[in-house]
Amino acid sequence: MTVNRYIDHTLLKPAATPDDIARLCGEAVTYQFRTVCINSSYTALARDILSEHPGVGVCVVAGFPLGAMSSRAKLYEAQIAAEDGADEIDMVLHLGWLKSGRTAAVVNEIAAVKKIMGNRILKVILETCFLSDEEKILACTLAVDGGADFVKTSTGFGTGGATPGDIALMKKAVNGRALLKASGGIKTLDTAQEYIAMGVQRIGTSGGVAIMKGLASNESY
Repeated sequence: MTVNRYIDHTLLKPAATPDDIARLCGEAVTYQFRTVCINSSYTALARDILSEHPGVGVCVVAGFPLGAMSSRAKLYEAQIAAEDGADEIDMVLHLGWLKSGRTAAVVNEIAAVKKIMGNRILKVILETCFLSDEEKILACTLAVDGGADFVKTSTGFGTGGATPGDIALMKKAVNGRALLKASGGIKTLDTAQEYIAMGVQRIGTSGGVAIMKGLASNESY
């Protein structure tokens, strides 16, 4: 599989306009990226634009970027995204619950979103920059227990993004029970290929076009 099919072509900026989303979708079709990754308010728009391009999916974030809202709010956002045509959801894990030992609540929230998604893909964002190695391992375990299809490093809005060390740690923690998505700070083809060689099955980046052109991207989410 070529690099383009690993890429979730991402635009999560708060000021993104409908025209920006249309451009993102057009780029995804041109380069045949795996998905566009967008905020939930634009799910239906992206679904409509991509309706004749089944090779490009619609990935929508839920509980983004903090993950700290009530479960009811997070689940409602996921439900509306699913109804509006999301193929995949990237949800942010509740870091405060993780750090305070509320592991059952973390698992139950993930499981509830997975129930909404059914056979569609659920990725759980760990936001690794805020976690110790022990917490990263625990987060991976809880995500798997909740039914996550992927564990994902970062939102791109925290203090750091993906690192090779975190990917290696997460790969060991999931032990084949979930797939891996690297995101945050991936701006060059070399970096994307490095993560793919490590076993990552998805790359989240706002710099997909530059990556495919062999250029360094200066885009942020």
